[in-house]
Amino acid sequence: MGILAYLQRIGRSLMVPVAVLPAAAILLGVGYWIDPNGWGENSIVAAFLIKSGAAIIDNMAILFAIGVAYGMSKDKDGAAALSGLVGFLVVTTLLSPGSVSLLTHETAPAAFNKINNQFVGIIIGVISAELYNRFSHIELHKALSFFSGRRLVPIIVSFVMLFISFILLYVWPVIYNALVVFGEYIKDLGPIGAGIYGFFNRLLIPVGLHHALNSVFWFDVAGINDIPNFLGGQKSIQDGLATVGITGMYQAGFFPIMMFGLPGAALAMYHTAKKGNKDKTASIMLAASFAAFFTGITEPLEFAFMFVAPVLYVIHAILTGISLFIAASMHWIAGFGFSAGFVDLALSTRNPLAVDWYMLIVQGLVFSVIYYVVFRFMIVKFNLKTPGREDTVAVNDAAEQKVTPKITDNVVLAKQYIDIVGGKSNLTNIDACITRLRLGVKDADQVDPEAAKALGAMAVIKLSKQSVQIVVGTQAEKIANEMKNQVQ
Repeated sequence: MGILAYLQRIGRSLMVPVAVLPAAAILLGVGYWIDPNGWGENSIVAAFLIKSGAAIIDNMAILFAIGVAYGMSKDKDGAAALSGLVGFLVVTTLLSPGSVSLLTHETAPAAFNKINNQFVGIIIGVISAELYNRFSHIELHKALSFFSGRRLVPIIVSFVMLFISFILLYVWPVIYNALVVFGEYIKDLGPIGAGIYGFFNRLLIPVGLHHALNSVFWFDVAGINDIPNFLGGQKSIQDGLATVGITGMYQAGFFPIMMFGLPGAALAMYHTAKKGNKDKTASIMLAASFAAFFTGITEPLEFAFMFVAPVLYVIHAILTGISLFIAASMHWIAGFGFSAGFVDLALSTRNPLAVDWYMLIVQGLVFSVIYYVVFRFMIVKFNLKTPGREDTVAVNDAAEQKVTPKITDNVVLAKQYIDIVGGKSNLTNIDACITRLRLGVKDADQVDPEAAKALGAMAVIKLSKQSVQIVVGTQAEKIANEMKNQVQ
């Protein structure tokens, strides 16, 4: 497996612990709505909700260890998650300040006060997953057969983590100091740093590495921890972890793009579609815009032009960076637990760290016009083949007739996607994230992109000869699970 594919696996696995953030966002958001002034002091119900949400935020490190171990395991078994938990407990206990002082007979360096963080959780999760994938099939002597297979892995992990702890005893202060320097450097860039991050966040989506980048800015990998600190609200302020008008700047600028900018681009693509394709283009753009506005899920829209008009996608990345820069410069702040859609915006408005959040709507309306004008001009000027402007639609129409009426049964869809990628014999791995099937194949040339698109896929990305991604929408995980059932 190449390094790019491996990084994609790690990035994909990060979505497992991140998936619990909406629960925290809802609990905290409703709590702040009930008691916007006391933040729990004036209402038992609000305090109950805020404390419940904080329980998730305060334990993100251990959730990363468990989630990454589970997400990177070959068969997504609970034993892998348990291994991640065991590994995290061993390392964080052995490297707690008290234990380090006992082991070294010296005052523990400040780095060990922060051993319980998402970066360490990711490392432990990756190691635990690799140990699970390697040893979960081992069979011991009959006398020890109870501990064979998956039961063996947590035991192995507990011993391996002794050596990992010994290494980290000397290496962690160096890593920690380097992360702090990097985090402080990014923070010192202020709005410019937010803008640079926004640009690369969009630019990395085609190869699926944006999740790894997000973890640096959104979580406690380099000391920034923007999402948990924002969702922590008043507690984060009291603990000195958050600054009003600053915390949330790596999130706020996404709201104008996802809620308004991309729907503006969708309107431009609809208006520039050929007359005979307008109805079809309208249905695609409307559904994708609705998802972007309400939930912040933008991949259906972005993949509509990402590959057919890459210049538009680069412009989109630049505009995203500008949006984050403007929001951070003006201290217009809101945050999210899932993505920058209407639901998250509404939930964050009573958060004490949300500052002039309504200005993000004004900014969004302006960006909607900018996206519409720029996209329409570029499409017409350079005759870009965005949806509805294809030179030949007869082939696509014929292909669509093969799958008409539209298939919604995941069992049938899974069977057809297996055929499209070259059959069971060509598949080596099946996985999924929010909107993509992530497939390992023996030969990517056997994958039929046109047939996949005729089946409803928005894009087919051949990352290498052995790695393919198919963007199918939010039902990706269900289709992937059914594909696994059918290839067994």
